[in-house]
Amino acid sequence: MNRFDYVRPATVAEAVVAAAEPGAAYLAAGTNLLDLMKGGISRPGRLVDITRLPGLNQVERLPDGALRIGALVRNADLAHDPDFARAYPAVAEALLAGASAQLRNAATVGGNLLQRTRCAYFYDPASACNKRQPGSGCDARDGENRLSAVLGWSDACIATHPSDFCVPLVALDATVEIEGRAGRREIALDALHRLPGDAPERDNVLEPGDLITAVRLPAAAAAFAAHARYLKLRERTSYAFAVVSAAAALKIEDGTIREARLALGGVAAKPWRARAAEQVLAGGTPTPEAFRQAAEAALADARPSGDNAAKIELARRIAVRALALAAAGTPDRIPALPGSCFSSVPGALHAV
Repeated sequence: MNRFDYVRPATVAEAVVAAAEPGAAYLAAGTNLLDLMKGGISRPGRLVDITRLPGLNQVERLPDGALRIGALVRNADLAHDPDFARAYPAVAEALLAGASAQLRNAATVGGNLLQRTRCAYFYDPASACNKRQPGSGCDARDGENRLSAVLGWSDACIATHPSDFCVPLVALDATVEIEGRAGRREIALDALHRLPGDAPERDNVLEPGDLITAVRLPAAAAAFAAHARYLKLRERTSYAFAVVSAAAALKIEDGTIREARLALGGVAAKPWRARAAEQVLAGGTPTPEAFRQAAEAALADARPSGDNAAKIELARRIAVRALALAAAGTPDRIPALPGSCFSSVPGALHAV
């Protein structure tokens, strides 16, 4: 591990100044960053410890009905908040479907948004990876790539974004609050992450020193609470990232879908909002055929990036099933196996 400076600022403004220096990185729980440092993937020259910054570990309801979640709120604390789980069940389910209990107890909301890809070639310093070393090539293109992207990828990079949490957040129009050298600004979470293009080393649109201070869910997001689910297909039921995942949320009135939200995970370098599928569903009835048509629309532009054509069909099926589960109604309690295709039927569940 390389030598680095350690800084613990007292305010957000001090943190932004300290992190704007070349080679600096923010440190919160470190559940991803420390692994990258140990493996020699990330070699920051300065760590800016933000764990004790005031006001970033709170959840508050704003006057307009939106919910503001501080960037240092722990994943487990948020998921296990009964009021939060009732208002945003798909988000709570996604949080509990991610990582292990130990990691959820440590990991933060802001860090979850910014975790880096789990592509094996990115984690292997002996492999060519444009994301890790721009211009070196992409060994994943001709390597083991059955889990790689099927949407939005480029010849320079076929990695996927690993977050579960981000998928329902994107579906529910979450926004991100950022403090930077130019002051405070807000952007849609859907605009935070970048597709690789010819610059895959840039995961997101943040500038040096930018600090995510909060995630905000609009008041309208809670209106989907009665019909919202998150579903994740993975190679083992626990401690695994998604092969594909889907967050589905519906407003159903008198047997008609008044509004639909659908986002996919594990298919691209960012959580993928399936707006074409939402348009297919709006105004129709919640039937299996409607869900299949929506899934086709969601994956219409998908194409294999290697030996992963099967992933496109898996994504279609997970979208159909997530929509069907959402239409059936949100269970009163989080499923015993959150987000899992093998979860028991509603009724055999445990409380948050």
